[in-house]
Amino acid sequence: MKLAAEGGGTKQVRRHGASGSQHGVKGNMKRLLDFFWPVVGLVAVVWSVRLLYSKLVAEAATDPKIAKILEDGNLWSDLKTVAAGIGHKLAGIPIEAYLLAAASTLVAYWALAWYDRIALLHLGRAKGISWFYIAVCSFVTYALSHNIGASVFSGGMVRLRAYTAKGLSAAEVAVLVALCSFTFAFGTILLLGIVLVYEPHILAPLAKLSSWFTIGETTARLIGLALLAFCALYTIGAWRGFKPLKIKKFELVYPTMPIVARQYIAAPMELIGAAGIIYFALPAEGNPGYMVVLGAFLLSFSAGLLSQVPGGVGVMEAVFLAIMPGIPASSVFAALLIWRLFYLIIPLAMSIPVILLFEQSQLGKGQPPNVAGA
Repeated sequence: MKLAAEGGGTKQVRRHGASGSQHGVKGNMKRLLDFFWPVVGLVAVVWSVRLLYSKLVAEAATDPKIAKILEDGNLWSDLKTVAAGIGHKLAGIPIEAYLLAAASTLVAYWALAWYDRIALLHLGRAKGISWFYIAVCSFVTYALSHNIGASVFSGGMVRLRAYTAKGLSAAEVAVLVALCSFTFAFGTILLLGIVLVYEPHILAPLAKLSSWFTIGETTARLIGLALLAFCALYTIGAWRGFKPLKIKKFELVYPTMPIVARQYIAAPMELIGAAGIIYFALPAEGNPGYMVVLGAFLLSFSAGLLSQVPGGVGVMEAVFLAIMPGIPASSVFAALLIWRLFYLIIPLAMSIPVILLFEQSQLGKGQPPNVAGA
């Protein structure tokens, strides 16, 4: 009996030792992740600062004289040259245009935050996550992804870090990212359909850029109607309550009507605000109207995203100059510079301290596991 008791005690000690070993491995992994993510955040900050500087230099270097000066200068002289060059381009735009462009930027980024909120509502995970947290996460996400170019990767990393801290799983974050991307695409399809129906001539000037645009106004209207029909079919699917798509353990749930109704507002609102920045920065003389500006923005911005060109540099200029021959090229360049400053560069600069503060707060929470009772 004594031997059996000793044996049982030995088994209990072994089980306890195995449990303690597993707890130790998990604790070490947690400590590793607590330091891994701040390193990722620091790399993102350094990358963002470098990207910000390169974008400012690229904007200033569109002037051949400034480009020549930048070739021969050092860092400090380049900074002064870049500031002077950009300031000269912006001097001719009236103050009211800046105010309206700033208001348009706020509308666009507020709508982008709504994208995330809609996705969280679809997942049933909006409870406990404040609007402020969502807005900050969305702001940093798009500030990085719009500038870096690889929107799915860069935006996904930011959201993964932010929303897993709120209890979402990696699979839920993946669905959130996918639905936000679809909401943007839905807004583009909806607005482009409306533009092609009411302004079908917008594609004709683009024939000089690609033969794909060599189509008549009737064909352009039919394309617009087809895009609107897609939006209608998507809505019917929500109204009819299509069943979830199941692939093994993965389940893709069709959005409900309340979710689709929100998408109909948020998706076009972001694009309307972003295009408004350019519209208000353009001069009144020769301005073809907001619908044409919106169409040019949708075509050029979408092409820039598909080509993964950060900020659509070069793509947007080519499309806008082709569609708006009545506006001087210098005015078009200045308006697009305003758009990049308000929609890309300033948000990128503002996102850097946000990343630092978030990582500092998360690092403070990364306490080692309590092993006193082990």
